[in-house]
Amino acid sequence: MSDSVVRFGVSMNRQLLDRFDRYVTERGYANRSEALRDLIRDRLVEESWSSGDGHVAGAVVLVYDHHRSGVPEALTDVQHDHLGVVVATAHVHLDESHCLEVVILKGQAGEARAVAERLLAVRGVKHGRVLVTGAGVSLP
Repeated sequence: MSDSVVRFGVSMNRQLLDRFDRYVTERGYANRSEALRDLIRDRLVEESWSSGDGHVAGAVVLVYDHHRSGVPEALTDVQHDHLGVVVATAHVHLDESHCLEVVILKGQAGEARAVAERLLAVRGVKHGRVLVTGAGVSLP
């Protein structure tokens, strides 16, 4: 695949363009092209995650009560069951009862998504969120 830049035109109504221009300015993009490239990449990563195809990297952020019986052990068990996808973790004590755990994943989108879903489903996890991105090589 060539790294050459291709120019193309996009037509849209003035109201949508004005909103897009505010988006570009608010986020500090140098120009519309940079913002549009990021939006397209973001959608392609989401498509990979949804379809289970392609390589992704991501983080699962979890908050749980570490006094609740079995929660830390269950989270560790899921991680140990998927050593090929789980590449690192960070653990933070938020207060005397609550912990925040970040589990970093890398691998095939479908398998990474399955691990993320298992972690989020552990009984006793109070809240969780997944942030996913492309693993680099698949993003032009």
